[in-house]
Amino acid sequence: MHEIYVDADSCPVKDEIVRVATRHALSVHVVSNQSQRVPEGEAFRAVLVGDGFDEADDWIATHAGPGDIVVTADILLAARCLALGARALTPRGRVFADTSIGEALAARETQALLREMGLPSKGPPPFTDKDRSRFLQRLDELVHAVRRAQS
Repeated sequence: MHEIYVDADSCPVKDEIVRVATRHALSVHVVSNQSQRVPEGEAFRAVLVGDGFDEADDWIATHAGPGDIVVTADILLAARCLALGARALTPRGRVFADTSIGEALAARETQALLREMGLPSKGPPPFTDKDRSRFLQRLDELVHAVRRAQS
């Protein structure tokens, strides 16, 4: 079976990932530049990278491949992983696909330009139980989709 890669430094759904991975017997790589707690066992691996810019992203993009699932809020990392054949999912349950990543990248670029111009931005809304529930549902759906694609 394929693996789950977690861009973990600010990921609010690590416990949910552990639940789904345990239920489906998947390996999980929790990648960060700060020490992270991971469950004991061979299926869970904490990967500590350096403090350099995008080191966690680079590690994930180097190791993820076709059929793997990457959990990240980083749209650029999601795009890199999709190009490698991996699936990408945000902690809020948004699934990125080849058909939607271009729009997400454009929106990201627009927001960056607005910030550079000095216009105020709201930032993301607070993380809710509904986000957590949506994430669990989407992650489970992705695991099943990967398994169907393997058959």
